[in-house]
Amino acid sequence: MAAQRIRRLVLGATLLTAAAVALPAGPTSADPAPGLDRFYHQSLDWKPCDDATLDAAGAQCAGVLVPLDYDNPNGRTLTVAISRIAATDPSRRRGILLSNPGGPGGQGLRYTNAIAQMLTPDVRAQYDLIGMDPRGIGRSDPVSCTIPVPTMLFSAGFDVFGYARDTTVAAALATACVGTDPEKARHITTRNTARDMDVIRSAFGEAKLNYYGASYGTYLGSVYTQMFGEHADRVILDSPIDPDRYYIGLYQDMGPINEYALDDWATWAARHDDVYHFGATREAVRAFIEDLIRRSAGKEIYGSFYLVDEHTIPMMLLALLTNPQMNQNLAEVVQMLDSGVSGGPIDMDEIKRRIVAAVPLDAAAMAAIMCGDKAAPRDPAWYYANVDAARKTQPVFGAFANNITACAFWPDPVEPPTEIHNATPVLMLANVHDTRTAYQEGLALHRDLTDSRLVTLADTRVHGAFRPGLSPCLIGIVNTYLGTGARPAQDVTCEPDFSWFPQ
Repeated sequence: MAAQRIRRLVLGATLLTAAAVALPAGPTSADPAPGLDRFYHQSLDWKPCDDATLDAAGAQCAGVLVPLDYDNPNGRTLTVAISRIAATDPSRRRGILLSNPGGPGGQGLRYTNAIAQMLTPDVRAQYDLIGMDPRGIGRSDPVSCTIPVPTMLFSAGFDVFGYARDTTVAAALATACVGTDPEKARHITTRNTARDMDVIRSAFGEAKLNYYGASYGTYLGSVYTQMFGEHADRVILDSPIDPDRYYIGLYQDMGPINEYALDDWATWAARHDDVYHFGATREAVRAFIEDLIRRSAGKEIYGSFYLVDEHTIPMMLLALLTNPQMNQNLAEVVQMLDSGVSGGPIDMDEIKRRIVAAVPLDAAAMAAIMCGDKAAPRDPAWYYANVDAARKTQPVFGAFANNITACAFWPDPVEPPTEIHNATPVLMLANVHDTRTAYQEGLALHRDLTDSRLVTLADTRVHGAFRPGLSPCLIGIVNTYLGTGARPAQDVTCEPDFSWFPQ
């Protein structure tokens, strides 16, 4: 009965996207087409970045011309924006270190600055640090949707009517994103970004590519090793994704690990009950949060193109649970949300600022990449059944982790997803309590990349292991690998520096 009800409620939404879903699947050949010489042998025109952060770091920027469709190199093109912070000792320079901050949908031109903070002078002497806004993102011919939503991810709410609203939004978002420029939207994929990376390598005149990727950047990096393994040199994958679970399984795995993360934060908040008044025990704080979400149902608060209700509060919590150093920030956001839900004042501009600062992703690009990489189940009832099953053990995040997205209404991908299994030497970094990529995901990719070494960061609720001050052990291993090429002889575990954590 519930399944029939869902189908009736979302019938109109599915009709909205019929034209998009009916588009032809396109070519499936994984082989690059001939005629790519003009891309692989182009000259780069370096200019000031016109960005205060990059200019202060001494960076220069350039555009790399790439084909929209590598099977049609004489067709439309895109320009991929890259930044470069030059090696500090040209006489010792050994190549480029390209990076990706994750997402998908993350802009990477400034990411070199964050990485540079953790590299030793010896390593900085050897590498040009290369940032990149991947195709369809930021300065790289961005994709756009006619619906300006801040995210494509929502929690399903508490009942079938709330779920039907999310389904309608997902369908409308798919129509808005694909309908704007179907050809472009469908070629903003991970496999094409990997091809762009190889063009960037060649444009620098390099035989090999060094790479650091975090989160989604590990999926991009593993796809590169599968497609262009002979061109991969020193590759670091931080917070790895299991390619077999990308992307639906990846989100399903986020449910349990973020329930744990919420408990971890609640323990901290309980120690500061004199400041925040959420409760003096972990259980009391969690009860406060669950009650806040329930009270927000039916009391939508709009402002600054932002929304507060039962569909969005879990996503705000998710955004700020990625790093214990944001514990106070999360507590203050919860205070603002509680005030607004209770009928008091709420600063929507400030809430938006804090959430966007924590998760600076482009919703249109995220949709294009995820939905274009792998086909999603089409039946809304399938998602609702998973949401319903998860509620008992995942009361806060189960309705997000299993919810429907625009991908259920997206056209079929232009080519199959990449199967990862190769022996490219790789250094992997994984956190036991990662809030985005579950530890078992890293173990799975470790098995797929048969010559990888895994560095495990123990007892740490954080996303991204390579952080200033977090673990000198891990930072040392990364710098040794980049500086000398030497990896640990076997998998190792590093401990965090507990002074890094807030009290």
